[in-house]
Amino acid sequence: MAKKSTPSISLSHFLGVVVFSLCFFVPKSVLGEKKELRFRKNGEFKILQVADMHFADGKTTSCLDVFPNQMPTCSDLNTSAFVERMIQAEKPDFIVFTGDNIFGFDATDAAKSLSAAFQPAIASNIPWAAILGNHDQESTLSREGVMKHIAGLKNTLSQVNPAEVHIIDGFGNYNLEIGGVKGSRFENKSALNLYFLDSGDYSTVPAITGYGWIKPSQQLWFQRTSAKLRRAYTRQPEAQKGPAPGLVYFHIPLPEFASFDSSNFTGVRQEGISSASVNSGFFTTMVEAGDVKAVFTGHDHLNDFCGALTGIQLCYAGGFGYHAYGKAGWSRRARVVLASLEKTEQGSWGAVKSIKTWKRLDDEHLTTVDGQVLWSKSHADVSYLSNNVHKTLEMRAVLEPVERNRLAALSNEHMRWLNTEEARSGDL
Repeated sequence: MAKKSTPSISLSHFLGVVVFSLCFFVPKSVLGEKKELRFRKNGEFKILQVADMHFADGKTTSCLDVFPNQMPTCSDLNTSAFVERMIQAEKPDFIVFTGDNIFGFDATDAAKSLSAAFQPAIASNIPWAAILGNHDQESTLSREGVMKHIAGLKNTLSQVNPAEVHIIDGFGNYNLEIGGVKGSRFENKSALNLYFLDSGDYSTVPAITGYGWIKPSQQLWFQRTSAKLRRAYTRQPEAQKGPAPGLVYFHIPLPEFASFDSSNFTGVRQEGISSASVNSGFFTTMVEAGDVKAVFTGHDHLNDFCGALTGIQLCYAGGFGYHAYGKAGWSRRARVVLASLEKTEQGSWGAVKSIKTWKRLDDEHLTTVDGQVLWSKSHADVSYLSNNVHKTLEMRAVLEPVERNRLAALSNEHMRWLNTEEARSGDL
């Protein structure tokens, strides 16, 4: 009778099993798992916005629009120092960089400049995200290349684009959900939603000059994402009557930012509104969605105001970077947003109660200016249902002529694509 053979295991097979097993036992932090965004135990979530760093080659890059006596010692390192001071002073839960992170024309190596620009955020171990402006791609990387590099950096929650979307314009369109307090009844709900969009650089339509804008494909993605988040928020457990508040971040301001004067905004307007030369209709889209409470942009460095239009606050951050144009004697600045939850009758943390903002100046004391309430649930609950339909119809009446002109200017190919995507309805 033959001797029963025992199965042999090759060295390569053995090593494969070991590696496979280790993948299930290595700590998540080692594997680089994305950090979870959640309200603190005190019911607060704080966001630091940094606009227009215009970082280039570090200490060899000189400053713009500072006093002559500051020039010899002023460089990109002043921008980095300001980021560090803001992180130390405010201790944010999340940092958002809203475009023109580097000034491409003066950045010798885009990848090195991007890594250096975001280094203070990376070193802080605080989650952060970034979107593109109109100057980020002007060095050695394309817009796609820049966004891919950003998405690969440590501690970032940035995304090149949503994984579930087949076709979308631009790079850096994504959303993030801020969960309720751990252990509360809102633990598994997104209490605050953040949207990030690529507002482009310059028009690619021959008949339209000037800056870029948020395209129909991006708006369609935003509409579907907003609707999906609303459905989740209004379902049990803890079903809510309306959507969770949303904040939107992109670089180039909308034409609607020109709707204000000194009587109806908080902050300053010291230059024109450098929006696209056409109105894309995205403001109307946000009004119709019903969840957006505030929009935050950069681009125009000498403007730092917030103004409310049809229930949405439109806010500039003000210029941050020292290699960006500015105004000597007018301090570089950053915007801070604080969302606070309400206490339930059971003493737990519930939905968002209020959203406040202020700015910090890069002076000796990091002076705080222009504190204001952007949104309050107590006011919104009274007016939401009665005003939302009226506001939507009002905005349609104002913007429809502009929208018709915009659609006429877009290419036939783009419009055929949009109609196809709408017909497919569920493919994105």
